[in-house]
Amino acid sequence: MTSLLSTYSASTDASLTDQGTAAIGAPTSSQTPKKDIKMASAPSFSRRSSIKLKALVLSMVPQCLGLALLVLIWTIIAEKNNALPSPWVTLQEAIKLFSDPFYQNGPNDQGIAWNIYASLKRVAVGFGLAAVVGIPLGFMIGRFSFMAGMFNPIISLLKPVSPLAWLPIGLLVFKAAHPAAIWSIFICSIWPMVINTAIGVQRVPQDYMNVARVLNLSEWKILTRILLPSVLPYMLTGVRLAIGTAWLVIVAAEMLTGGVGIGFWVWDEWNNLNVPHIIIAIVVIGLVGLLLEQALVALARAVTYEETGA
Repeated sequence: MTSLLSTYSASTDASLTDQGTAAIGAPTSSQTPKKDIKMASAPSFSRRSSIKLKALVLSMVPQCLGLALLVLIWTIIAEKNNALPSPWVTLQEAIKLFSDPFYQNGPNDQGIAWNIYASLKRVAVGFGLAAVVGIPLGFMIGRFSFMAGMFNPIISLLKPVSPLAWLPIGLLVFKAAHPAAIWSIFICSIWPMVINTAIGVQRVPQDYMNVARVLNLSEWKILTRILLPSVLPYMLTGVRLAIGTAWLVIVAAEMLTGGVGIGFWVWDEWNNLNVPHIIIAIVVIGLVGLLLEQALVALARAVTYEETGA
């Protein structure tokens, strides 16, 4: 009897040991789908990456075709007219020009980088003064009907005037070309800021103002808590329009006033009949203007609240 029990016990222990070994060595049914899921997720990630890459390539195709079409038209015109340099000749001149953009051989003989810097500095001063004056004025015009009635005729009268028409006034008042150019930038940059800021203030929902009246908020709290967050997209739109206009005006103003700047550099190269440098300057002016605008667009996206659906 004892031997039978011991034999049964040994066989039972062996069976349990085999089952435990099998249980430890073999993966459970709950583990297998996880491995399958991980293996299946890898192709989906690569598929999404390939889709994004394909979309990026497809979005760049029209832009590349547009630039290629421009170069083709330029090449055809250059072959018909020998006075216009070809794209290849212009590229060679650009390489030479940008190989030493910071040289200085005198006040009127400097590298293109110094001319761009001088123009940007004038734009920064004139544009900054326009922002300091124009944005608060826009808030007051949009907030108070009395201010709107006082300044609207002035804005309507002066806004259509060409910015270069103000340059002789600046030369007469300031007796120097540099402040006259800054004055021209100021007077052309202020109108988009004033108008867009005033429109933004006028489009603030009336419910917000009613709540402020019920809560008996001060004018400063109304400005900082209600008006400024609501008006910010309109204000940044005015700033973006103003910077583009300022960059356009400074080139023309420098052509007339002389000195150091990208506009004066273009006019000086025309006097030297250096047409490739003129074309290079046109491209540089366009690129700088594009970078300024894109920087302000990125700033507007960063500070503007966009409501997204759940």
